Amino acid sequence: MSTLSNVRTRRGETNPPSVRFAPDTIPEAKSSKTGVSVNYVPDANKRWYVFRASYGREDRASDYLVEDGTYVYIGKRYARKHINGKWRRVLEPLIPNMLFVYTTSDKAEEYIKNTPALTFLTYYYNHFERDEQQKNPPLTVSTQEMENFIYATCSQNEHLMFVEEEHCHFKGNETVRVIDGVFKGVEGKVARVCGQQRVVLSITQVGLISTAYVPTAFLQVIE
Repeated sequence: MSTLSNVRTRRGETNPPSVRFAPDTIPEAKSSKTGVSVNYVPDANKRWYVFRASYGREDRASDYLVEDGTYVYIGKRYARKHINGKWRRVLEPLIPNMLFVYTTSDKAEEYIKNTPALTFLTYYYNHFERDEQQKNPPLTVSTQEMENFIYATCSQNEHLMFVEEEHCHFKGNETVRVIDGVFKGVEGKVARVCGQQRVVLSITQVGLISTAYVPTAFLQVIE
């Protein structure tokens, strides 16, 4: 999957960088089965792991993890679908089969390798690094990228898109911040996607996310 070539990353960080968004602006993780909720709290001992759930079972995995006290985020958007002869507005994953889990390395390993209820869950691996055993380690996403992704997608806007780089016609290489509207605070690069001006942000080794249309007046270049 494509990523922006000059995206800022924080690989191997031991402490989370300064939080751009206050934790209370990031939505709580909630179990659809029990209503149990978990708030996002920055923690130097935790990282954002990327997990893959087979056959669209990301919500099932999320319910289990949240009920176990772990913060989970699944980017979603509303879509209109024709169901049983009627058009309905349904909530669907923006990136199919993928969930982002904020936890320690030991807990991540427990979920993936030692939890019978989660046998359908696997790591999404980092194919650009190797560990001491010369194997690809589990992919982790920087705090900065993850918070930006959450802020861009928590509105569940129906015009959000998971896009390939070839579908984005970038208007230069400047990084911008959205200063008004639904996507206020989101940072990325300006591009035309599906004929509209949008802001495109990156999750390294996962892909690109496009916001809905953003007017030029809502954009500020980051020096």
